[in-house]
Amino acid sequence: MSDPLRPASATGLVSEAADLLGALRAAPPLTHCITNAVVTGFTANVLLAVGAAPAMVDIVGEAGMFSGIASGVLVNLGTPTPEQRAASLEAVAGANAVGTSWVLDPVAIGALPIRTALAHELAQQRPTAIRGNASEILALAGLSAGGRGVDATDTTDAAADAARALAHRHGSVVAVSGPVDLITDGERVLRLANGDELLTRVTGGGCALGAVMAAFLGAARGTGADALIAVAAASLVYTIAAERAAARSAGPGSFAVALLDDLSGLRPEDIAGAARIEAEEL
Repeated sequence: MSDPLRPASATGLVSEAADLLGALRAAPPLTHCITNAVVTGFTANVLLAVGAAPAMVDIVGEAGMFSGIASGVLVNLGTPTPEQRAASLEAVAGANAVGTSWVLDPVAIGALPIRTALAHELAQQRPTAIRGNASEILALAGLSAGGRGVDATDTTDAAADAARALAHRHGSVVAVSGPVDLITDGERVLRLANGDELLTRVTGGGCALGAVMAAFLGAARGTGADALIAVAAASLVYTIAAERAAARSAGPGSFAVALLDDLSGLRPEDIAGAARIEAEEL
């Protein structure tokens, strides 16, 4: 592993990420996930492992009410059934009504018309954060037809301008996942080089990260940490745990189990020695 890249502007992030992990475990944020059927169980287990309290409420008539009591909300468009589409809109309205932070994960948008239209409608509601791979971010910005299903066909750097544009357009923090993650609020850009390729070989590896972001946004409330810091902290914790899990795994199966163990076992003080970050101001 190469030495961490931590310019002065990134050093504070490492400390704040550690503090947020401690705050999350001290008061587990109730994290409301409307997510796809393929990853529901894995996502709930990831949230439990990191220290959050998951809830998967995707029933119309309950989703909006639950957003009002949750600490953070995830809306993931992986399997947007008619019920989930209506529940997603209801949940976002409920979150916005009380100021609850929420994350939009526009899974596989671009060529698929139903989820693409829904993603654009939800983005207009000003998500606190948007998380996706490069092709999904480009598609949401109207600059691409999307990737190959859930797989990106574009690089993180290719989506950098689109991410900044989306951040300005919707007032959101935009996180582009890839070998090096890019996170921006339109004015500041962070590049996080932690993680492991095995995350792409486990169903839910990316989707669960969106839920962890929602949990960290919930934990950040009242701490003074802004949304960019919370999203970056979630990515650091998740990808550092992935590196530790990959180092002792034989393949995707053992990695998935080890990831849960390492998310649970990661200590706030472990972050400083492992984080690889570059930061810039625009």
